[in-house]
Amino acid sequence: MKPLLFLLGLIASSCQIEDNKIPSLCPGQPGIPGTPGIHGSQGLPGRDGRDGRDGAAGIPGEKGEIGQPGLPGPRGDSGSPGMHGLSGEKGAQGECAVAPRSAFTAKRAESRAPPLADQPIRFDVVLINEQGHYDADTGKFTCQIPGVYYFAVHATVYRTSLQFDILKNGQSVASFFQFYGNWPKPTSLSGGALVRLEPEDEVWVQVGVGDYFGFYSSIKTDSTFTGFLVYSYWQNSAVFA
Repeated sequence: MKPLLFLLGLIASSCQIEDNKIPSLCPGQPGIPGTPGIHGSQGLPGRDGRDGRDGAAGIPGEKGEIGQPGLPGPRGDSGSPGMHGLSGEKGAQGECAVAPRSAFTAKRAESRAPPLADQPIRFDVVLINEQGHYDADTGKFTCQIPGVYYFAVHATVYRTSLQFDILKNGQSVASFFQFYGNWPKPTSLSGGALVRLEPEDEVWVQVGVGDYFGFYSSIKTDSTFTGFLVYSYWQNSAVFA
């Protein structure tokens, strides 16, 4: 009897339910699936996760367009004066400026016939005329340098009266007269004037009408015509342009 009771006890213990499971020794039919349960309410937000590690640097992007210029910034304070630079080398010596020149003197040849009235007197023996502004063939001076000139005439007068003019472009600027008074020896008549001239102006000496043409020249006495530049208009002169 005892062995039988022990065997029945083992069978009974093996048919007990453990953890809601039916042992294979007591198989049953699967149950009908239950009705799905109602969704529960939304749970509370979880806490932020921990920061991840820094990732590797990405590839540089393309260069953007140039932006609009910004407004000028405020003016800065003046800087301190710099140090004096070294002195430069001495330059080459320049040329000395030479004032423009114009001068002449001419006289009448000996034993020459009296000059014709209303025509330039030819002082045909040139004593000085370095610039060539006086023409002995015409008796005229032609201005090349604008400025103020002085002209002077010295005439030897013998056995007749003399009247002559200094003319500029055909207009008298000064007139002189010597009356003959039956003197046994030659006398003299001199005169001069300052004249303002522009290039191409002409100056000459001319006797008046009538019998007043007593210019005389000999071995011992002369009649001369002189002119020279007193000062030029430098701003208009080709030498100083």
